[in-house]
Amino acid sequence: MCTVSFIYKGNSAFVLTSNRDESPMRVTHAPSIYDALDTKMIFPKDAIAGGTWIGTSDKKRVVCLLNGGFKNHARLPEYRHSRGVVVKDFLAATDITETVHRYNLNLIEPFTIVIVDWNETLQLFELVWDGAQKHFQKLPLTSHIWSSSTLYTEKMKEMRRDWFSKLKQEKTLNADTLLNFHKTAGINDPNVDVIMDRGIIKTISITQIEKTEDSIAMNYYDLTKNRHSVISFNPIEALHE
Repeated sequence: MCTVSFIYKGNSAFVLTSNRDESPMRVTHAPSIYDALDTKMIFPKDAIAGGTWIGTSDKKRVVCLLNGGFKNHARLPEYRHSRGVVVKDFLAATDITETVHRYNLNLIEPFTIVIVDWNETLQLFELVWDGAQKHFQKLPLTSHIWSSSTLYTEKMKEMRRDWFSKLKQEKTLNADTLLNFHKTAGINDPNVDVIMDRGIIKTISITQIEKTEDSIAMNYYDLTKNRHSVISFNPIEALHE
């Protein structure tokens, strides 16, 4: 939920990759298919809150969350509910833009959410909730990288954007090169590298979603247990079985 990249591959095809930086003590379940909010969803589940930071659904949508808005924030003693609940609500939305505009985010901790929706044509959206105001925009279908404001300074974010730009210049962007980037990019400094490790918090998993014209694959790499799982499906047929 703390480093996310997106590349567009034409028509309705794309690759979205997310590194989750979290306490290694926090239990997470590998992706499964769930029936939630009258919607078929696939996501890895946080065992504590029951929510998720990334998922896809039969509403023809991918939703991915990063902690924090534009900058780091002082946490309140209590919030109304987990940001992971917002992800599931957005996965279940019939009309995502309408849902974003009317969704009550009062007393929800600041976040950035990346949304990929292909109900008509493929569209990429970014929602930043700064704790007081929504900042919602449609993004161009080009390559993008995001880093969580709760863990990375603007200087660190700029370094990561530079690494990503260098990758685009040197490699063909596809699922394999993106996965390698999410595993290896950096300057051998675990405080800022894409695979980060600050002791009490570290990169514990990588989730990559690749959509082609006919199917979606969610690859989940549990770095704490050195396990890899994958769910492949037709986004129209398989989720309705």
